[in-house]
Amino acid sequence: QVQLVESGGGLVQPGGSLRLSCVVSGDIFSIYSMGWYRQAPGKQRELVATIPSVGTITYADFVKGRFTISRDNAKNTVYLQMNSLKPEDTAVYYCNRPKKISTWGQGTQVTVSS
Repeated sequence: QVQLVESGGGLVQPGGSLRLSCVVSGDIFSIYSMGWYRQAPGKQRELVATIPSVGTITYADFVKGRFTISRDNAKNTVYLQMNSLKPEDTAVYYCNRPKKISTWGQGTQVTVSS
């Protein structure tokens, strides 16, 4: 059974940065695309960025130029570097496999506020 454990969230001022991590266990990490998602209060979960095992990284328009997704296959970990954070980035952030969704982890809360 795949387990997804997100970490790295917190409270940050507008314009600040955070780096999120997601450790994956229970399956072969390197062969799957990975994605970061977020869910703000009262809103549906949305896809933020994806990184394939091989190929093109994609970003949602609302984070392009500010967020960077990366992965370390040796550590079974996917990262999300978030810069120039805005209040509208406030949400719980989750990772998962876009083409083989597993049970969602607990997520990590990101709050952008002055």
